Amino acid sequence: MTRRQLFPILAPVALRAQAPAPAADYKTDRPHPRLLLPTRRVRLLQRERERESLRWLAFQTLIAAKSPFPEQGFAMALYYVASGSKPHGRLAVEWALGASDLRQQAIVFDWCQDLLSPSESKTLAARMSDGLAKAAQSSTIAASSARVLAAVALTGHLPGMPEKHIAPIVDSWWKDKIIAPIEKGDVPVDQKDHLALLELFHVLRDNLDIDLREQAAKFFTTLPIFHILAHYPAPFPAPENEYRIPLMAAHQEPDLREATRSRAAGLAMVAYDNNSQEMQFLQGWLINDRFLLRGPYGIPYEFLWANPYQPGLSFHYLPNIYHDPRTGRLIIRSTWEDDAVWYYQAGKVRQMFEQGQIANLDANSLDKQIVMGNTVLLPAIMSPRFTIATEEKTSYYVVGLTPNAIYGLEVDDEEIRDVRSDRGGVLDLTFPPKRTAAVLLRQVPSK
Repeated sequence: MTRRQLFPILAPVALRAQAPAPAADYKTDRPHPRLLLPTRRVRLLQRERERESLRWLAFQTLIAAKSPFPEQGFAMALYYVASGSKPHGRLAVEWALGASDLRQQAIVFDWCQDLLSPSESKTLAARMSDGLAKAAQSSTIAASSARVLAAVALTGHLPGMPEKHIAPIVDSWWKDKIIAPIEKGDVPVDQKDHLALLELFHVLRDNLDIDLREQAAKFFTTLPIFHILAHYPAPFPAPENEYRIPLMAAHQEPDLREATRSRAAGLAMVAYDNNSQEMQFLQGWLINDRFLLRGPYGIPYEFLWANPYQPGLSFHYLPNIYHDPRTGRLIIRSTWEDDAVWYYQAGKVRQMFEQGQIANLDANSLDKQIVMGNTVLLPAIMSPRFTIATEEKTSYYVVGLTPNAIYGLEVDDEEIRDVRSDRGGVLDLTFPPKRTAAVLLRQVPSK
């Protein structure tokens, strides 16, 4: 993690002991706006307005029609930032003064600061202070993110914001609730939390030069790939646009607000780090006008985060498998076409998507091998003895094994060797092309 700290110059040990480094104060000195709107993004929004881009016109059309926005404060404040329309900024202020949504209040307080009268600023700050006290009682990612947004917005307006609300998140909550579970192989970040997490990342880096990802670099490096593959292959048609639907633990009608937030999270990921190859694949997956959010809930996020000028890589060149042995997560997609077969497992959730249908699986419901391109999904009940006959290099993923167990692997004309299943009971076996052989897999009794 990078912190803006001043460290004392070390004197020779013989003269005096090293003085302790001063604690970070986490106090921002940036002018408003501080939240999610660095100068480069403000310029991009204004350029989109000047060029009358598709996203701007969709946003402006809904504003002109006085459509009700589910997140009224966020939408009106964003429109004020992009257009300079004070009446819409005032609508945001009036909404925030009567609301209890801490995150949106923080955004309005920050983005519409120059429209607030002294009494309004004092009143809204007091309401946000009450909201901060409530948020501090929760350890969820959403509450912690809103807490940091509000504290950063209120720094310099109310005393003690960095010490009371930013330091506990950065120094304790992040390490205890996120990093420690990751180090144990758990997944403390649900897909539904991605957007709130990205807002937290953006605000801390923009204001305090802190990149929280650095403490779990591998986990967050692969997050964009997981994010892509953790959506069902078939898009969901809606009147305003098509949606990619993220994993649903229960088979039910798609929640289009969750789908909207999932796309917004992907766009925010790219905005946070657009240089890595993983992010370039994510950008290539996102920038398709079929999925451009045009409804009242989605268009403010689309307009804020999307950068159509950022080049991306075609996701068709991305491997269509995500396997993380440390956590036991496995996602396989047969192709990148909309009619692909898709398998997902993470924690206690196992699902198969095929021919437009979602099937929740248990340990015994998968009773046949499934060929997905040059990948074969093999249930454990079939794995003690099986035959391979490959034309090209092929990966077999044996699922449903005992987690973290050692197995003896016997392949015709090869020496027996020990292999270990991962935390999710998955074993990844790769066989060369033009190989025909009988395979025996037997668990080695623990001593």
